[in-house]
Amino acid sequence: MINWEVVLWTCITLAVIMGVIGLVLTFISASNMRKRRKEVGDLHTTLAIGKRVMFAGGIYGKVVRMNDTDEIIGVEVAPKTVIDISRFAVQEIVD
Repeated sequence: MINWEVVLWTCITLAVIMGVIGLVLTFISASNMRKRRKEVGDLHTTLAIGKRVMFAGGIYGKVVRMNDTDEIIGVEVAPKTVIDISRFAVQEIVD
C-alpha cells in the first residue's frame, strides 16, 4: 500500500529545493548580466578613432571613422579597406 503522506511531503520537499536552486541561479545570472552590461557600456564610451577593435565574429580592425549620433562606424580591416559596421558589433578593444 502506498503511503500518500510520505509521497506528498517528498514532493513538497523537492519543490522547495528546486525553488531555492532556481532563486540562486536567477541571482547569479542577474549579477553576471549587470556586470556584462557595465563592461559593454564602458567599451562603447571608450571607443574612439585609432583604437584597434575585435568584432563579435573575431575580425580585427582599426576605427577610422565614427559619428557620435550614428550607430555605424568605419573600420579599416586591411590597408585601404574600410567597412561600415554597427558599433554594437564591437566585442573588445584590443591594446
